[in-house]
Amino acid sequence: MTKQALLDVLDGADRKTNAEWLAGLDERKRAELAFHNQNRDPSRMNVLPQDTYEQLYGNKKFYRTVAQSSAYVDAWIARHARGKIFLDYACGNGLNAIKAAQAGAALSIGLDISDVSVQNATGLAAAQGLAGDTHFVQGDCERTGLPDQCVDTVLCSGMLHHLDLSYAFYELRRILKPGGVMLAVEALDDNPLIKIYRNRTPAMRTAWEAAHILSYKDLAFAARFFQVKEVRHWHLFSILGAWIPAALPLFDAMDTAILRAPFIKRMSWMFTFELHKAA
Repeated sequence: MTKQALLDVLDGADRKTNAEWLAGLDERKRAELAFHNQNRDPSRMNVLPQDTYEQLYGNKKFYRTVAQSSAYVDAWIARHARGKIFLDYACGNGLNAIKAAQAGAALSIGLDISDVSVQNATGLAAAQGLAGDTHFVQGDCERTGLPDQCVDTVLCSGMLHHLDLSYAFYELRRILKPGGVMLAVEALDDNPLIKIYRNRTPAMRTAWEAAHILSYKDLAFAARFFQVKEVRHWHLFSILGAWIPAALPLFDAMDTAILRAPFIKRMSWMFTFELHKAA
């Protein structure tokens, strides 16, 4: 499929009316759409009372400690995007799709259930002069509407736990070209203290999301569809950098040393893994 033919398909998806779009979603997906539209509305964050802001966005302080995994993802995009049809699967505000375009992707697509996210991403890409190299579309990641075998590279960053993997993995295998590769970045469900924190902060996530944090069982399930490679673990001591930022380099060094140990690595906050489709 040519780049222009794929753009024509994406343009057709853009022409759906809001009523047509909502009619195709079940209750779970409508809840996800509403949650992410609300969560990604930039005007909302500036007017919330402090206690409400903390309930909804208090976990943002932890994401200031993820420099190591973020650098890994950025380097992966730079290696795998050039000249490729790249899909940022559940793209959020499109930052990774924009990075792929900057790295020389033939076309960088962002797909997300949230129309607010799509609007944000489109605006950010245009502001950086990348409107012609990117295309953002509102869509259902479990039923993308994309043609068979149309993308080379996929990034799934912090979003698989929002999906029913029995549909998502099938759909990803369908749209990925033979020899294609994906990188997934996910929270890991093994650390009991992190589980307690999630249970105590329900406003930060949807009910489905909270109940579907990924585990090694999901890696085994993914192996039914793909070859699973390059499983890496990130962030244990570095979480403390949310409160002691000056010590973050030390905490990162401790993580690098300790998160290779067979049991301890399962206590990490996040893990990354590649999914390869056979050529």
